Amino acid sequence: MTVSLVGAGPGDPELITVRGLARVRACEVLVFDRLVAAELVAAAPGGALRIERDRLEQREVNGLLVAHGRRGRRVVRLKGGDPFLFGRGGEEALALARADVPFEVVPGVSSLASVPGSAAIPVTHRGVASAVTAFAAHDVEALDAAALARAPGTLVAFMGLAGLERLAERLVEHGLPAATPAAVVSAGTTPREQTVVAPLGAIAAAARHLPTPALVVIGEVVSLRDAPAPARASAA
Repeated sequence: MTVSLVGAGPGDPELITVRGLARVRACEVLVFDRLVAAELVAAAPGGALRIERDRLEQREVNGLLVAHGRRGRRVVRLKGGDPFLFGRGGEEALALARADVPFEVVPGVSSLASVPGSAAIPVTHRGVASAVTAFAAHDVEALDAAALARAPGTLVAFMGLAGLERLAERLVEHGLPAATPAAVVSAGTTPREQTVVAPLGAIAAAARHLPTPALVVIGEVVSLRDAPAPARASAA
């Protein structure tokens, strides 16, 4: 396989898959996101070309993957979370397919459930929530807030911290109670993880000090965090 679109997981370098790590260790070119753990970037061979994606436009990333893939190099495009969940992996796969460059997708552990799970928040729970709605919240005004407010179960907002105050306002305006439990998990699954819990109407103010990356969870499942939290495994 020439190009591998690899999910690096939610932040903890140990949460990459076995296959994903094998691809990184065998690559000749590594194109990686800024938020990918440094340990995973370091796992590439010493002679591998390392390219940080965040300095590039998406069309430039597509072009790099195609160009190196056409030369028959073992290319890894290393993304946070899963390549196909808000990772633009679909765009890169289409670019490779149109260029006739062989590629594979190596799924990753998505932040969708793993980051709330690390904070002891299950996104589904019997008798509490049997559905999850995930959405990108970088453009709050473009969201169908009415549909989100009516959605059953749990809401999980990616890229929602910067516009959280307005997101909460819009959801409340469309009928979601301001008292709905909400949480923001910052740097989930890493040693820097911080979690803030508050009612939806107050969550933006409560989480104002948190850094990105952060995931927003809204719904009754947040209340389950009051149960005993799981112990964290310590590094050997």
